[in-house]
Amino acid sequence: MGDETRYRAPLVAFLVANVVSICGTRVSAIAIPWFVLTTTGSPVKTGIVALAEMGPLVLVKAIGGPLIDRVGARRISVLADIASTGVVALIPLLHTLHLLSFPILLTLVAVAGALRGPGDAAKGTLIPDIARAARVPLERVTGLESTTERLASFFAYALAGGLITLVGTVNALWIDAASFGVCAVLIYCWIPRHHEKTVKTEDGYGERLLEGWRFLRKDKLMMPLVVMIAVTNLLDAAVGAVLLPVWIKDHGFGPGHTSLILTSFGVTATLFALLASAVGERIPRKLVFTVAFLICGAPRFVVMAFDAPIWAVMAIYAVGGIGAGFINPVLGALFIERIPRPMLGRVSSLADAVCWTGVPLGGIVAGAAIAGIGLAPALLAAGAVYLVATMSPVLIGRHENWKATQDPTGPPETAAPKDPVAVASS
Repeated sequence: MGDETRYRAPLVAFLVANVVSICGTRVSAIAIPWFVLTTTGSPVKTGIVALAEMGPLVLVKAIGGPLIDRVGARRISVLADIASTGVVALIPLLHTLHLLSFPILLTLVAVAGALRGPGDAAKGTLIPDIARAARVPLERVTGLESTTERLASFFAYALAGGLITLVGTVNALWIDAASFGVCAVLIYCWIPRHHEKTVKTEDGYGERLLEGWRFLRKDKLMMPLVVMIAVTNLLDAAVGAVLLPVWIKDHGFGPGHTSLILTSFGVTATLFALLASAVGERIPRKLVFTVAFLICGAPRFVVMAFDAPIWAVMAIYAVGGIGAGFINPVLGALFIERIPRPMLGRVSSLADAVCWTGVPLGGIVAGAAIAGIGLAPALLAAGAVYLVATMSPVLIGRHENWKATQDPTGPPETAAPKDPVAVASS
């Protein structure tokens, strides 16, 4: 039992850090805009602050990969979380001292977003080391990570709202800052140092970044998957931000119905992500991936386009959650296995950044589509695009190997792909 506990400690610490990080992020996502709105009274400034955080986050995530490979994922994760603790804590501190102007707030939020980019990417890069240390399959770690992410997201918004109501926005930001410190301690104390590998190279930073991009671009399976996820993320953002709320309003329902629909999806997605963590190494990846996206993607749009009753929409979302639960565990393991360990930081960071590019555009595209062709045609068009995007990697990468290519209990070099030459869905 002692050895078992010792082997599992890095995995448990990683999962707890993941939960704390997600909850902290959700608190921040509600507390900072609410703080700006209540202190300035300006919706425009509130929107500017949100953009100030997301822009640097995506940009630094894209270009920060070579730093992770050079310095080490564990060090970058710890340093980013420590720095985030200080930066986020400055917001309530300067407010209390009456020194927080709007330009200073924008700067702090931008720095916090820039730190989250490499910090989040570094935690993802630790997955093969954690699987190796815990002596479990990669699919077990990616499945449990997806489970904790969905479960934490499910409860975090309620936690954030309750926390702000209970202790106030300023104190909630103090707690948000502390959550980064907890993550730093967990990663520093329980992720083994001796698994960490750094890259020694004479190449410049830009050349290492281009090397990562060339690897991603030439991979005949990963690149189509990344493009597909960017498109589906855009459509997921479109339905979540605009299409579903408009459909709910047009049919005479209220926000409570939106919550019920999304909850039905979240519950099944969480349960089946847990199932994926248990059986992930034994399932046929390509078949599961294809079926999962077929049931969690286009049907949502079609059922709303044909004015189905609210219970049918809830049922389709619940079934869609079954598929969604399997997607991230499969994709996470697949990407980690195909990327050589010394390049994992830069390639996975670039892939993740590309996947995020469509998210800010989702609401804009959905609003323009509704204004131009109406709600039902917009839903059908989105469903058709979702279906085409979902099937494209399966057809383009039909000759590629989707099977497991490494033993997570082996040395780091086994992470290199056996085929010659990332990522999360919402």
